[in-house]
Amino acid sequence: MRPTIGITMGDAAGIGPEIIIKALEDSAIYEFCKPVVIGDAKILKRVIDITDSEIVVNIIQEVQEAQFRYGTVDCIDLNLLPENLAFGEVSPIAGNAAFQFIKKAVELAKESQIQAICTAPLNKEALVKGGHQFPGHTEILATLTETDDYSMMLSSPKLKVIHLTTHVGLKEAIDTINPERAYTVIDLADTALKRAGYKVPRIAVCGINPHAGENRLFGEGEEEAKLVPAIKRAQEEGVNVSGPHPADTLFFRAVRGDFDIVVACYHDQGHVPIKVLGLEEGVNITIGLNYGIIRTSVDHGTAFDIAGKNIADNRSMIAAIQSAAELAPK
Repeated sequence: MRPTIGITMGDAAGIGPEIIIKALEDSAIYEFCKPVVIGDAKILKRVIDITDSEIVVNIIQEVQEAQFRYGTVDCIDLNLLPENLAFGEVSPIAGNAAFQFIKKAVELAKESQIQAICTAPLNKEALVKGGHQFPGHTEILATLTETDDYSMMLSSPKLKVIHLTTHVGLKEAIDTINPERAYTVIDLADTALKRAGYKVPRIAVCGINPHAGENRLFGEGEEEAKLVPAIKRAQEEGVNVSGPHPADTLFFRAVRGDFDIVVACYHDQGHVPIKVLGLEEGVNITIGLNYGIIRTSVDHGTAFDIAGKNIADNRSMIAAIQSAAELAPK
């Protein structure tokens, strides 16, 4: 019953290889999933030496060759990097390799050889210099899976949040929200949690304005125009969704256990509660990708300043692997 999770190395000049090795030193990982690294075996071996780890690398070309045994890291070795790759420096070679790792993971996920993808961070400058004009993992995944409608979910042990809008200004976010987008995200949340084993996910939608508008006392009726039609449509289709709820109390109720996931209207409305609960345990998740692919990621960057120094923290990687296993189709 353990899902197979493909863990991509990300930019190998950063802390990705180190946090992968450190995460897979936790025997509990192997109790709930079967991890396989997609990357470069020689870099993993360098990191094992740096961290004085006793882990052994099992170089493979196919998932079927993996041992999935604690103490051994199964690595699908694409062999794209030089053995002396400098840690902490922007490298076009590493940027291209990071793209190829995620491309291979998507191919494996399309073939159902892995049930979810967990990504170590990449460096956007290196990615572009390596010949791939993408701002990040999400856009790469959307392109490789031919996906138009997707959303960012943030997850922590006590709270899950999915967003209607993310990296746009607040005014643009409010202008962008419409009933169709709201319905799509509600449906994405319902589908993702059902695939993860939730029989009837309890979904709550945040209001846009303070107190969810309080009957037009605040705002210009954005809740009624942009959110309520989507909520009613989803309810008519059998989705267990409610709202719009005042955001200032909704997150407390969700953490208490009243809801399984909250639909946030804009970036900070959803990000702040998650990050207050703890950056180390936060996980970034892309849902809605075609082929039913779930992707989770650490909630930090490549940290070039500490790469190769054996001081990187593995907690976000462990949390990302756990979330990938939790959300993988059952």
